[in-house]
Amino acid sequence: MVDWKGVFPAVTTKLNKEGAVNLEATQASLERLITAGVSGVIVLPMLGENAALTPAEKERVIRGAKEVVQGRVPLLSGLSEVATETATDHARKFKSWGAEGLMVFPCLGYKSDPRETAAWYRAIAQAGDLPIMIYNNPIAYGVDVTPDVLKELIDCPTIVAIKDEAGDVRRVTDMYIELGDRFLVFCGVDDQVVESVTLGSIGWVSGMTNAWPEECVALFNHAREGRLAEALELYRIMTPAFHLDTKVKLVQYIKLAEHLAYGAPEWTRPPRLPLTGAERAEATSIIERTIEQLRLRGRRAA
Repeated sequence: MVDWKGVFPAVTTKLNKEGAVNLEATQASLERLITAGVSGVIVLPMLGENAALTPAEKERVIRGAKEVVQGRVPLLSGLSEVATETATDHARKFKSWGAEGLMVFPCLGYKSDPRETAAWYRAIAQAGDLPIMIYNNPIAYGVDVTPDVLKELIDCPTIVAIKDEAGDVRRVTDMYIELGDRFLVFCGVDDQVVESVTLGSIGWVSGMTNAWPEECVALFNHAREGRLAEALELYRIMTPAFHLDTKVKLVQYIKLAEHLAYGAPEWTRPPRLPLTGAERAEATSIIERTIEQLRLRGRRAA
């Protein structure tokens, strides 16, 4: 059984203005996250624009991440494919490139029913021996890994965790009632983390941790250790920015937050385009307000 817990940022893949992978900037962001105290990292998540990258680019990102991480924290890779054959093949390849675990999306090209969903995850689990975190995001992908689906996967030893982004925090309790502690439960959406941890989630796959890793680690630890007043102080500062993690353009929003917070490149790969006009102004206002409030909080603490 793996010892996955704590904050696992879904790491953005840095690109240059022309859309090419900027491996140096991606590696620098990984080092920044690990130095700030995260418990694991996940490259090539949806935030990493996985589906828009070629296999060769994915290999560069995973191998580049391995060079930086060097065993200090678990290194997971997102796995998002359309065909079962491709998914199982990539599961084996990702291990050879350095991944130590997989965060597996549902089939991207087909809204599978519960029987098909269980078969998808079982096939990938049987393709290799890497531990797997199921990525459950029915709002975005139209496929829901419910407790009943998880029951069909209890006998798959490599499926060890679920990142739940069902949009209803009550799902955490339902999973524990139906499945006990068979699967490690991770919060999968930033603006439900305190609620999710309070109900028993042991980890958090986070988007905005890319921008504010130290604060997000502190927030998670406060919630996990029952220091609710301290958790809520941070949560109320950060939740307006956390809401951006739930939007269709979350990749652009989080990369913009990284850009404003520490100067990282904000470029995305088409069809995602840079934010402009009122949309950019509104997001910038939210992010800059968060930066300022965190700065003032830090001054008070000092």
